[in-house]
Amino acid sequence: MNPRVVRSPCTPACATEATPRVTAARIAQRYIALSGALALGAAQQRRLADPHIMRIQARNVLWALGVRIDASRTPLSVPVEPGGPGTLIVADHISWLDVLALLAVEPATLLAKREVERWPVFGSLATKAGARFIDRDRPRELPTTVADLAHLLRAGRSVMVFPQGTTWCSQRAGGFRRAMFQAAIDAGAPVRPVTISYSQRDRPTKVAAFLGDEGVGPSLHRVAGARDLTVRVRAHPPLRPAADRRLLAAAAQAAVCGTELLDHA
Repeated sequence: MNPRVVRSPCTPACATEATPRVTAARIAQRYIALSGALALGAAQQRRLADPHIMRIQARNVLWALGVRIDASRTPLSVPVEPGGPGTLIVADHISWLDVLALLAVEPATLLAKREVERWPVFGSLATKAGARFIDRDRPRELPTTVADLAHLLRAGRSVMVFPQGTTWCSQRAGGFRRAMFQAAIDAGAPVRPVTISYSQRDRPTKVAAFLGDEGVGPSLHRVAGARDLTVRVRAHPPLRPAADRRLLAAAAQAAVCGTELLDHA
């Protein structure tokens, strides 16, 4: 076992629900709708990388699963002068739904673990959308990945990463790893901290959490049976790149786990 690989102590037993599940008939309807949404996304081929199409497809998948999205009006990418760098978007990591929620707000290049590339259907869609993948068991690849992200940022493209390294049952559970913040420093790019949270009927829930050695199938089934599930995406004020990635990572984590959020203006 590689000691550098982040492993969460959370298990599927943490994924409790705040409301009773929907009926079996409703779950079946959601699976049918999901199949249609995924088929439509697959048919887009390379066009899936287009931000407008990606946003629509992400929202379609969330709708098919009965997941409502609540997002502030604040753009995730920080406005810059023409020719300026993109934004390093950093968020807490609870579920595979996090990716869909972020893409539904503002499509950007996603950095995901290598396992996602092998997921049925979802992996293919992520690849077509231009995602980058990292092998967590090969730390020697990390400098190359950081350099690749810095190159994308310099080219004006925004990049989404999950610095906690794996999924946890809440945003406060795992610390932020520093490595990917080096890409923002090297590119002179701003960092946008984002908090992702889940609720059912305005009550916090862990039903969407994707934890431990659980496969995507059981997690998907739990989400498909969830009643009144809402994913909330909240952007915090951007951070300017600092000379020390430790300080930058700590500031981003404090923002994500804190309470000061941007308003809806």
